[in-house]
Amino acid sequence: MPKLETVEQFISMVEANEHDKAIERFYTEDASMQENQAEPRVGRDFLVANEKNVLLRVKSLVSKCIRPVFINGDFVVIQWYFKFEWKDGTSTEIEEMTLQNWEGELIKKEQFFYDPKQFIPV
Repeated sequence: MPKLETVEQFISMVEANEHDKAIERFYTEDASMQENQAEPRVGRDFLVANEKNVLLRVKSLVSKCIRPVFINGDFVVIQWYFKFEWKDGTSTEIEEMTLQNWEGELIKKEQFFYDPKQFIPV
């Protein structure tokens, strides 16, 4: 079960747009991420590389935790708001829920729930 201060440190890194560093710091080596019902991406190194690839396309990014955060044993639920300004001149606003399964002080499994229509750039 993660400590509240650990979850808060994770949130702070994401809100500081250090998404890739947050994965390096807070995910197990064999962690997985899953978008809605898609096949999960597995392996911390792969997750970090994927996140870096996304961030390379970003001109500016707002990352905000919408509180409250729910912690129940090894499970954490966070609602996020992201606004991406892409280098191609488009923008995307996304609100999602994430369900995290922690193993001690690290995230073992994470699943994101959102409306995919939000990813259509404007």
